[in-house]
Amino acid sequence: MTSPSAVLFDIDGTLITTGGAGGRSWAAAFRRIYDLDADITKFSETGMTDPMVGRSVFRGVMERDPSQQELAQLIMGYLMELPSAVEESPGYHRMPGVIRTLEDLAAGGMLLGLVTGNIEGAARIKIDRAHLNPYFAFGGYGTDSDDRAELTRAAISRASTMHGTELDPATVLVVGDTPRDVAAAHAVGAVSVAVATGEYSVERLAGAGAEHVLPTLESPFPTEI
Repeated sequence: MTSPSAVLFDIDGTLITTGGAGGRSWAAAFRRIYDLDADITKFSETGMTDPMVGRSVFRGVMERDPSQQELAQLIMGYLMELPSAVEESPGYHRMPGVIRTLEDLAAGGMLLGLVTGNIEGAARIKIDRAHLNPYFAFGGYGTDSDDRAELTRAAISRASTMHGTELDPATVLVVGDTPRDVAAAHAVGAVSVAVATGEYSVERLAGAGAEHVLPTLESPFPTEI
């Protein structure tokens, strides 16, 4: 048994929930730029990366693909709206046990990173209200790939750079709240830690094949692999 070389955390549903601030920010950006209503729930699904969401919503509302400039304008508009939407969201909260878990892992000498479909700017904005930014030195983001396995691989590569040696993915824990997070961990050869604080139950996450399933991060966290 050995300690993990790195622990990678998903954001939405795992560390925090924004109470719908992301969706409201996309909608506000669309109204400001195009004076049109856009409901992202009609044109996107859980687990999509931010660039995928932007393209999908644009396609659904405008009935065509966005140009590079239009997509960039929409994504930047979303980022500009997000800080106030997150700060003002009454449904925003940090998941139970998050601070204690991060404190314990950091004190135990484990490198902590993010692995999320959010673009980096959005990821940092979302966790800032919960005072979580100082815990994460690096990450894999929606700007790395539309494929969650590839952005997880990007995070492991950055962890390797920080360690100064190539990490064996089998020594990396990937923490998330959906079967997609479990699948991404397994696709790169990492160990999945699933937390049932999102839309999926302990039973559903266990059925997806996670090596460890926790009801919340208040539960004892695996520190050996």
